[in-house]
Amino acid sequence: MGLSFGEAAPWVTCATPSNPRYVFSAVAGRYVMLAAAPDAESQGRIMARLRALGPRIDGWTFLVFVILREPEAIAAARDEPPGLRFILDADGEMTRRFQFDEAGGWLLLDPTLRALASAPVDDADALFGVIETLPRPEDHAGAPVHAPILIAPRIFEPEICRQLIAHYETTGGAPSGVMREVDGRTVPMLDNYKRRSDAFVTDPAFQRQLRVRIARRLLPEIERVLQFQVTRLERYIVACYDGETGGYFLPHRDNTTKATSHRKFAVSINLNDDFEGGDLRFPEYGPRTYRPPLGGAVVFSCSMLHEATPVTRGRRYAFLPFLYDDEGARIREENLQFLDTQPPPAKA
Repeated sequence: MGLSFGEAAPWVTCATPSNPRYVFSAVAGRYVMLAAAPDAESQGRIMARLRALGPRIDGWTFLVFVILREPEAIAAARDEPPGLRFILDADGEMTRRFQFDEAGGWLLLDPTLRALASAPVDDADALFGVIETLPRPEDHAGAPVHAPILIAPRIFEPEICRQLIAHYETTGGAPSGVMREVDGRTVPMLDNYKRRSDAFVTDPAFQRQLRVRIARRLLPEIERVLQFQVTRLERYIVACYDGETGGYFLPHRDNTTKATSHRKFAVSINLNDDFEGGDLRFPEYGPRTYRPPLGGAVVFSCSMLHEATPVTRGRRYAFLPFLYDDEGARIREENLQFLDTQPPPAKA
């Protein structure tokens, strides 16, 4: 009937009516209900039960996916905003991954995408009773929950911050995209998921100045707190989230494609503090936002769902490297064959 209590949902990419490559793990941060409908009759009963929930399915705190198997149902499916969506499962793969049997059923997940309860299609009264008593998503654990991140002040001194901002202003930033898995390859794409411009630091001497500061001031903290020995740094970029365009980056993870799987920790070093918005949020751990001090860093696992909230005034400048180790370097080298450096041509 689905995952058992406390088990984590699989990280899958599935087809929906609006997105053939829907990344399921990005829905964390709210309660999620899955209903597996193996045939038209069970689908009708499931839909009737869901209609009774009405505005409870608001998309922000509670989201529902109905897994469809029958070709006719798949062809007719249309997502219903704000919170009712369909997974198109013609080959039964999603049904199996979520551990439903042939009779289908219900599965309720908490905001970290771990199982809260499950039930057969026609014996779900107790489960729907649970839904009526759910606390706010940020209170789901029954105790205060904080994102497991490291905040480290005084990584870059103000002069280095000013130099990096000046480099961006002199060089000019270019719109940066996101990495997507397409036909087994990691492809950069520009879309509405992210609104940010980046400038690369290419001068070896300047790179060395930055690397020395990170090695002496940040890496010892990572080794002490996270017990991880960093040996590699990926990319030297100054990123700009501009308040005039509402710069943002929607919830995502940083290591979910073949060519990014080597990444262990993301680092966000703020280079200025005269802006509003533009903070970090980790939806799996509630709505609280986090901001490092000027010249300070936030360090977090690349597996954690995170977002950069919209900048509402001014510009946020940040230095954003990824960190990994020798084993990650081996993985990166193996997976370079799957990386496309150019986005695919636009469809005519």
